[in-house]
Amino acid sequence: MLFIVNCISCDLCPYIRNSCRINCDLYRAALGNQIGICSCDIFPFIHCLISFRNLIGTNDIRILYPCIFECVNSKLQVDIRYDSRCDSLHQHHLCNHTASHLTGTNVPDDLSRQMRASYYFLGALLSRFGKAQVAMPGGCNLGPRPIDQHLKVFSALGAEDSVDYGMITVRAKEMNGAHIFFDKVSVGATMNGMLSAVMAKGQTILENCAKEPHVVDLANFLNMCGANIRGAGTDVIKVRGVEKMHGCTYSIIPDQIEAGSYMVAAAATGGDVLVKNVTPKHLEPITEKLRRAGVEVEEFDDAVRVRRTGDILPLKINTMPHPGFPTDMQPLMGVLLSVAKGTSTVTESVWDNRFRYVDELRKMGANVQVDGQVAVFEGVDKLTPAPLRALDLRAGAAMVVAALMADGTSEIEEIGHIERGYENIVEKLRGLGADISKVERMPAALDQAL
Repeated sequence: MLFIVNCISCDLCPYIRNSCRINCDLYRAALGNQIGICSCDIFPFIHCLISFRNLIGTNDIRILYPCIFECVNSKLQVDIRYDSRCDSLHQHHLCNHTASHLTGTNVPDDLSRQMRASYYFLGALLSRFGKAQVAMPGGCNLGPRPIDQHLKVFSALGAEDSVDYGMITVRAKEMNGAHIFFDKVSVGATMNGMLSAVMAKGQTILENCAKEPHVVDLANFLNMCGANIRGAGTDVIKVRGVEKMHGCTYSIIPDQIEAGSYMVAAAATGGDVLVKNVTPKHLEPITEKLRRAGVEVEEFDDAVRVRRTGDILPLKINTMPHPGFPTDMQPLMGVLLSVAKGTSTVTESVWDNRFRYVDELRKMGANVQVDGQVAVFEGVDKLTPAPLRALDLRAGAAMVVAALMADGTSEIEEIGHIERGYENIVEKLRGLGADISKVERMPAALDQAL
């Protein structure tokens, strides 16, 4: 499967100029929170009905449910409904499920290796059953995904752990509260810390915590299920263990990275787009950089309008944990800066392999030099079409934006990476007037080899 993308001149199309609207119905999941909240995380140790609103249909979420179903002796009751009120771009997803009969603690190896956040099963299953076994996380090849801070949490709470043949095993006879200081800021370890401590005896104090919006969202969800968590969104989170939890109905927050992706697409193509169903406060690091680049961003209660009529101005970007500029937005901003009027520098402080997309961008005529974790972008007049590869989730989204900017038709292969984290991206971009299609075709390299 591949995407074929045609140039839409410099405006993403007349529809965007006329302030086309798009709903961002992708919620932080495969990308962190839904796998954190929705499934892996919490419902394994809650016996009552849980309803999630704003659930997405990305490939990571589609993998998630078979992981649960195939756990030994699991008998989950799941009801997923799609309410298409207007068209495929305006869906509201509702998922109801109970896990009262869940007894398995081994997550299917072949499925969990396909998800980058499979380790969230560890904290949830450990809390309920005192043991769990999960394969090492998969997902995009952005560099090592160390789990040492996760294991540090489990060990401090009284669990024993082992990593053999790519499988992580944790077990504990009893979980007791502890004081834990993370050696580095980690979203996954912070979320697993809350999950594993939520039913431990006594109080657990987590220090040097991640402060991302989806960390706060997970804490809010757990509290609605009966947990006692305070301080989420700050450096210190305090979790007082409870004896039992209950079900609830919960609406998951919008995904700021999906929203940011469409904001950059509008800016890159000189468009005018209203992105609805977002939390502008969560978008502030992205909004600030876009404004510095000469893009007009207007904020509303639950929407942002992005417009650009002038040149793209050069920037200096340094990716950092929240509230800094998010690493997931770095490839998309790199594409934007490739046609800026001047020299831009981007420093990647989170992932070792985040600049893999640069080689693809050079095929399109971009002038980019990478030295370690720093990339220097010399803006060019325009990008030219080329055969491209989606090397990871965000690099793939960046290639889609680059293809929309290029003067001609581009083909993007390995789109499975993109579909892991973007739901209905083709339909949404078409709704904005983009000329993009998804076709079934053998990749050119494989065709030549055969």
